Amino acid sequence: MKFLDLAKVTIRSGSGGGGAVSFRREKYVEFGGPDGGNGGRGGDVIVEAVAGLNTLIDFRYQQHFFAKNGQHGMGRQRTGKDGDDITLKVPVGTQIMDEDGETILFDLTEVGQKVVIAKGGNGGFGNLYFKSSTNQAPRRANAGLAGVEREIWLNLKLIADVGLLGLPNAGKSTFLGETTNASPKIADYAFTTLYPSLGVAQVDDDQFVIADIPGLIEGAHEGRGIGDRFLGHIERCSVLLHIIDGTSESIGQDYHTVMQELEAYGGGLVDKPRVTVLNKIDELDEDDLSFALGALRSATGGQPVLAMSGGTGEGTADVLRSLVKQIELVHAQDREAPKWQP
Repeated sequence: MKFLDLAKVTIRSGSGGGGAVSFRREKYVEFGGPDGGNGGRGGDVIVEAVAGLNTLIDFRYQQHFFAKNGQHGMGRQRTGKDGDDITLKVPVGTQIMDEDGETILFDLTEVGQKVVIAKGGNGGFGNLYFKSSTNQAPRRANAGLAGVEREIWLNLKLIADVGLLGLPNAGKSTFLGETTNASPKIADYAFTTLYPSLGVAQVDDDQFVIADIPGLIEGAHEGRGIGDRFLGHIERCSVLLHIIDGTSESIGQDYHTVMQELEAYGGGLVDKPRVTVLNKIDELDEDDLSFALGALRSATGGQPVLAMSGGTGEGTADVLRSLVKQIELVHAQDREAPKWQP
């Protein structure tokens, strides 16, 4: 299945059915009177977040979604049938944006969350509704209200516990493939990851979701490379895992390049809890490993640094346990945070 995280669709709610003008005529009923029924209401357009989806690819092949119109009212006081609703099923983490592509209307962050983005029109009143003591035989009825037609953007931001960061070919996809059930593309050239990937990692008795995005390069926030398109997918991650290539000749610069791009992008990414890891230690001898770790610690300002080999699995369990601790801390802070009261 191809990945698509942005789609523009046209929606239209159903129009209400018109009321009926009708009079009761029966052989043995002297005073029949009005009996026109009301029109049925039009269907709504609903967006629902469902489990099991992680792409908006379905909206590439269908961009128009129209709810059904309400049925017109009929004689004998019969009300028209309501129009059927139409529901757009989207992945969890989908933002519904206005036609300008900037104004966020709704943000669906939980499975089962539903929003009505276009209400159907009300049905019109039949002439029975207008009967009164001074108007015993009204000959008027209302037309139903028209439905709402608009264009909206669907913008997907994947929800994961951990987001992977690093320069191209730092070993993020290898780590994801080694520690999760994902099967990312792995090769010895840059930008093998073209679209975000999700995988479920397990260590001891804990499970969590990891998201991998294409590698970042200097100037990514200005549109260089492809990683800038997908930085939004790690905005929702609880913890970031920054992977550094231990075989690089400029480890400190590699670290600062990614951090500068996070800061330039904004969205609070630079302030998220982060675990920094030196990767590919299986390709380093003892002296080179010691030098690389020293260079990375210096670049981080003395922050803790872990070491691993995504290819052989050495040290990956310790990295996963460190991520679990960070995730638990974030969740504990979320539980203690005061909840907004209306």
